[in-house]
Amino acid sequence: MDPADGLLDHPHDVNRRLRDTAPVHRIAGTDGNPAWLVTRYEDVREALTDARLSVDKRHAKEGNYKGLALPPALDANLLNMEPPDHTRIRRLVVRAFNPRRVEQLRAPIRQTADRLLDALGPHGTADLVAAYAAPLPITVICDLLGVPDRHRHDFRAWTDTLVAPDPARPKAAGEAVAAMLGFFTELLADKRAEPADDLLSDLIAVRDTDGDRLGEDELMSLAFLILFAGYENTVQLIGNAVLALLEHPEQLSALREDPSRIPAAVEEFARYDGPALLAIRRFPTEDVTIGGVTVPAGETVLLSLSAANRDPARFPDPDRLDLARDASGHLALGHGIHYCLGAPLARAETEIALVALLERFPELALAEGDPRWRRSLRARGLLALPVTYAEKNS
Repeated sequence: MDPADGLLDHPHDVNRRLRDTAPVHRIAGTDGNPAWLVTRYEDVREALTDARLSVDKRHAKEGNYKGLALPPALDANLLNMEPPDHTRIRRLVVRAFNPRRVEQLRAPIRQTADRLLDALGPHGTADLVAAYAAPLPITVICDLLGVPDRHRHDFRAWTDTLVAPDPARPKAAGEAVAAMLGFFTELLADKRAEPADDLLSDLIAVRDTDGDRLGEDELMSLAFLILFAGYENTVQLIGNAVLALLEHPEQLSALREDPSRIPAAVEEFARYDGPALLAIRRFPTEDVTIGGVTVPAGETVLLSLSAANRDPARFPDPDRLDLARDASGHLALGHGIHYCLGAPLARAETEIALVALLERFPELALAEGDPRWRRSLRARGLLALPVTYAEKNS
């Protein structure tokens, strides 16, 4: 039996068992090929900054787990790059997501949140993922990039297919990739013909005036990554945070009494049940010893962010949600040069989403039926979160 069996359905229980048993385990990846799973905080944190553990798939040996298969026009992105290419590409977009720029986006983010809550009405029952947690970050990142409204629903459906493939539809992932490739080809052509005041038009201008800084495949891959990663983590953060609060009413009451604690609470939500079980896979460029285990060059290393964030050696009583906890140092959004580019934006959106929701609906509760989780190692998030809600005195 694979030691990681049950990880999709009961990740925290399996992580605890694996972490308590040994720091590194030989497992099967989602494609059945072997990988090494690292579970303890210090090992994971150190590995995230180890230059010998490359995200570049060219270092992978044949027959090892490689992760998501994409065509070159979408694969030439930051998740598969090391310096100097990674440094060159990241430098082109980092300003769009720095704290100063994110501060300027807070007002429009709040307007979007209020508009989505207005659409729910004063009371009722809703799936909070479909009605709020997903459309909020999708709207924000699409507005930032300049993606037309008519394409936003389609892109969400395509990425859902890639993040959590359906075994009953083996061709669906390939069809989603083909659809996305066509989508970005058309979008870039439209932006070239009619540039606008958006990030994608700016990147096209860089590509067309200085091809040495940004290749055509890099441009398309960067647009794909910003759109995909720019909302995917935040959907999970918002949904998981709301569920955690509804399952811990005493913490919810404390947060309602003092909303100024929400920014710090977001860090605890990320630690407690973050948006990804695993970091992007790594491939050692030479034999590497992790937690006393030697991993041969070219084999696949999977770093468990979720296991690290509940390591009692770093966070005492880690399975308890504690909004008064100092959760700094969590690894939910990565660490090192591959730290999540959109982390400041994800934090701001989650803070604003929670503030707006708690202000609007003092009566918010789980509806009947269990929340449904995605069966995915790529994203730790909810398929649906049914809730009942009501405004004060409604």
